[in-house]
Amino acid sequence: MGAVTQEAIDVAGLGRRYGRRWALVDISFRVAPGRVVMIAGRNGSGKSTLLRVLSTAIRADRGGARVLGLDLARDREGVRRQVALLGHHSQNYEALTALENLRVAARFLGRETSRDALLALLAEVDLAQRADDAVATFSAGMRKRLSLARVLMKDAQVVLLDEPYAALDPPGFRLVDRHLARLRERGRTVLVATHLLEHGSVQSDEGLVLESGRLTWAGPAGDLPALGGLPPAGDEGARA
Repeated sequence: MGAVTQEAIDVAGLGRRYGRRWALVDISFRVAPGRVVMIAGRNGSGKSTLLRVLSTAIRADRGGARVLGLDLARDREGVRRQVALLGHHSQNYEALTALENLRVAARFLGRETSRDALLALLAEVDLAQRADDAVATFSAGMRKRLSLARVLMKDAQVVLLDEPYAALDPPGFRLVDRHLARLRERGRTVLVATHLLEHGSVQSDEGLVLESGRLTWAGPAGDLPALGGLPPAGDEGARA
């Protein structure tokens, strides 16, 4: 018999609530290593909450999940070492320069902190020319690029991207696409929450649809644009 392949992400009956409202309801799915998965759904459908739970930024109230075999509840620090999250908020230090922001992150992660190394990373997101400018002077798109640089620095096995195209211009779109391709080539597992169905489906292997906190569809990412991103729960391939 061949060796059993461990799932990169294994979610079982996951639930999360804010007060009396359930943001995630009995979510279950698996993602094989090295796959890029697009998560679609309306605003408030639970996409960001799901990524934040998987990153251990917040805890689940029901069910559980494993990331690379590590239990979210019992080995939070182990999961955090393996996962990188690009969230809605940049979490950059406004008063510091772009290079200083990366140096803080590099020290925390135990990475190279030399100017040359950090400039090379800024060049990866087309920000090297603004290395010594304060983040307070940056546009929303530039802050997104800097946040992406911090995610790339971590070199995580599992990468969670929450609306990575938001606030970016066309060159920024191409930059995200380029790094998604590189992550795939390196065998990283990526979850991408996005409203850009046609664009995201080209970059992804599989798709998931959330509706009111429930997983209503799972299938090939290429099918999502034709389905409008929000197929009825009774459609073929649906998983309520």
